Amino acid sequence: MCGAEFDRETVLPQTPATTTKSRARGLERAFAIIHYLHLGKEPKRPIEIAVGMAAPKSSVYELVGILTSLGVLERTDTEGRVFLGRKLHHWGLSYIENFDLTRLAQPMLEFITAETRETSQLCMIDGDKYTVVMMNEGSRQFRISADVGQRTPLPWTASSRLLLTHLSDAEILDFIPDEDFILPDGSTLDTQDFIRSIRTAQRDGFFSFDSLADTYTHCFAAPVYDGSGQCMSTLCLIAPKQDATSNFQMYRDVLTRAASDLTNALKSGPEQSIQAAE
Repeated sequence: MCGAEFDRETVLPQTPATTTKSRARGLERAFAIIHYLHLGKEPKRPIEIAVGMAAPKSSVYELVGILTSLGVLERTDTEGRVFLGRKLHHWGLSYIENFDLTRLAQPMLEFITAETRETSQLCMIDGDKYTVVMMNEGSRQFRISADVGQRTPLPWTASSRLLLTHLSDAEILDFIPDEDFILPDGSTLDTQDFIRSIRTAQRDGFFSFDSLADTYTHCFAAPVYDGSGQCMSTLCLIAPKQDATSNFQMYRDVLTRAASDLTNALKSGPEQSIQAAE
C-alpha cells in the first residue's frame, strides 16, 4: 500500500472479534471521559475533552452525545459544555446503600466525634492520590473540615503512611509522582524519611503528625484492613494542635478502637458497627 495510510479496522471487514474489540475500546473511552470530567471538576466542551485526553475528536464527540442522551452527562450551557449528570448521582446512592465500608463507617465517624468533639474522616487512595471519602464535622465552636472528594498528594497526609504499607519501598517511590513530594510550603520531603515514616506506622498500626497542609492542626490516622490484611482505608481525626497534645492518648485510643471495630464489622456484619457506636 504505497502513498496512502492503511487503517486495518476500516479497510478490512469487521469480524465479530474486531467488532467486540472496537466496542470494548469505545466503552473504555466513555468511562475515561467520565473520569476526566470528574478529575477536572468543571464542565468542558467536547473539543476540550478530546484535547485534554489526547483522544480522537470524532470519537469523543460521538461518545459525549451518547452519554448525554442517556443522562450520564448533562449540558450546562449554550456553548455545548457538559458535566457529570444526575444519573451518576443516583448510581452513587445505590452504591453507597450496598457498599459495606461507607455504610458501616458512618456510625464509626459519629462515635469518634461524639467521644472527642473533633472532625472525623474516612480516607482512601484514589489513583495515586489521597481523598476524603466521608466526613463528620466536629461539635466544637471552631470547626475543622475538608473537601470530600478532593484529591491530595499522598506524602502530605498522615493516612498515606498506612495506606501504602502493603507496597515495597521501591513500589512506593514508583507509585508516587516526584512532584507530590513538594510540600505546600515549597520545601521537598525527603523520600527516605517518608519511607521510614511508613514503616513506623506499619509497626505501630497508627500514625499522627502536625499537618503539612496548614500550621494549626494535628492529624491522627488508624488503619482499616480488608480480608487479606491490607490497609484499604483509614479513619482519621483532625484536631487543633493544642487539643491534640492535651488529649493525645485519648484521641488515639478512640480512633484505633473505631478502626478496629470497623475492620471487624466488615468481616462480621453491621452489628459490630452498631455496638461500637453505642
